[in-house]
Amino acid sequence: MLVTGVDIVEISRIERVADRYGARFFERIYTAREIAYCRGRAPQLASRFAAKEAVMKALGTGIRGVRWRDIEVVRERGRAPAIELHRTAMARAERIGLGHLALSLSHSKEFAIASVVGESEHGNLVPIRG
Repeated sequence: MLVTGVDIVEISRIERVADRYGARFFERIYTAREIAYCRGRAPQLASRFAAKEAVMKALGTGIRGVRWRDIEVVRERGRAPAIELHRTAMARAERIGLGHLALSLSHSKEFAIASVVGESEHGNLVPIRG
């Protein structure tokens, strides 16, 4: 069964939060690799924020079931961005039989958007144990 998630965020919103809370915001939401890659650039920060929310939707948890830093957007030179799941996000993916998520990111002057698609044995619902 396919699972999907999509999220759109105003880049200016992420920029305002980053300016107001600084390191506290970065360390709550982003991994060290994401912080290094983004180098404070608001469009990249916003697209990764949107990606994390899109993954949470695909996992069927929303923002309460998985920690922000347990979803990581990685980007190797010459390759498309990808999702790596850690700890709580990985546990949830295993519970629903999710093997891989495909990611697409984009941003304009004002908005960043992320879309994820994956295949899961149980959709994004945890199976009922009988």
